[in-house]
Amino acid sequence: MAQKPSIPKGTRDFSPIEMMRRDYIFSTIRSVFALNGFSPIETPAMENLSTLLGKYGDEGDKLLFKVLNSGDYAANKDIDQLRQASSICEKGLRYDLTVPFARYVVQHQNDIAFPFKRYQIQPVWRADRPQKGRYREFYQCDVDVVGSRSLLNEVELVGIVQKVFEKLGISVTLKMNNRKILFGIAEVMGHADKMIDITVAIDKLEKIGLENVKAELRERGIDDEAIAKLQPILELAGTNTEKLNTLSEVLASSETGLLGVAELRTIFNTVEQLGTTLPLELDLSLARGLNYYTGAIFEVKANDFAIGSICGGGRYDNLTGIFGMPDVSGVGISFGADRIYDVMVGLNLFPAEFDCSTKVLFANLGEAEALASLRLLGTLRDAGIAAEIYPDGGKMKKQMEYANRRAIPYVAIIGSNELAEGVVTLKNMRSGEQTSVAFDKLVESIK
Repeated sequence: MAQKPSIPKGTRDFSPIEMMRRDYIFSTIRSVFALNGFSPIETPAMENLSTLLGKYGDEGDKLLFKVLNSGDYAANKDIDQLRQASSICEKGLRYDLTVPFARYVVQHQNDIAFPFKRYQIQPVWRADRPQKGRYREFYQCDVDVVGSRSLLNEVELVGIVQKVFEKLGISVTLKMNNRKILFGIAEVMGHADKMIDITVAIDKLEKIGLENVKAELRERGIDDEAIAKLQPILELAGTNTEKLNTLSEVLASSETGLLGVAELRTIFNTVEQLGTTLPLELDLSLARGLNYYTGAIFEVKANDFAIGSICGGGRYDNLTGIFGMPDVSGVGISFGADRIYDVMVGLNLFPAEFDCSTKVLFANLGEAEALASLRLLGTLRDAGIAAEIYPDGGKMKKQMEYANRRAIPYVAIIGSNELAEGVVTLKNMRSGEQTSVAFDKLVESIK
């Protein structure tokens, strides 16, 4: 018996309806990026392993899909050499869009006008353990500007977040933090070297409560005196302005910390003066991507649907340094298309027309009738209305069933009587009602 066909774990097929909905998300995001002056680029699915290795930490290195060298690479190698992955794999599938982007900027630096504003919507691959909501192949939608330290870029990204989710109809909150504030907190506590430990503990505040956070900090070797200095930060409350004022007092002795407070204040004030309606929240527990973020950190949460963050990013000051081009600052965010899709399905936000691409199906009732249908079909398509004809003649019942299965809203019927009178019988498949429409009035009656 032939083996049942299947696909690798952690990958997916997308049906026509899923593809139409995904395209709707991508084209919405793309249109907002383009309106803000960002240009598209694409990079290859494969990069040299030397480009990818060592950029994502040890954990990330383990999750890289390595690609076997092709051709007769094994011809002159003994078994021990073949066991060395590096001798048989020189390429890997890209793990994200950020490192390939950094490689692109360095490689093409002489052809790029800086600041360089780019967006990229492509799949990435991770050899992760597949589970609900976590895939081995998934799309990222990244937008970045490199070669500028101006906070106007952060302000523009806030505007992009607002516009994208407004267009998609998703109510969201944008949470923000700043890496410099996190460093300032650790510095004021006298434990600048334990910044990651302190942030990981702060991050658990909502989950485990104040006393447990303190206990965890003690376990990580932080004394009570230092924890006492952290207390006002753990109890931070009020508006963004009130939180920033408290932070200014607590971080008074940390130059870096105060700089982070000033940066966030500028972003919040500018956004407010622009009349942005997107809810913005200062959240100190945000500690994503700490290994390369150096300034602002963004995370977007859906307000009406329980799911992880659906968009996130931040400021990085030396991303291209790994490829020998130091001091190029950038800031960017990435929209999680798969999670956005889940939110939109869960909240029923997709427009009904994305459930079917074809608007009108012409029934096929004979040679002369089919020819008249084909002429009208051309007229509808010229007017931007998606239409098709049932290719085989035969039972009307079968043709109607096909239209129903495809969720096509209208069936146009031209039989011998209609042909003689120059009319179409147009059936609305949702309501079941039929109307008689002159050939030259078909476009406007459908529109």
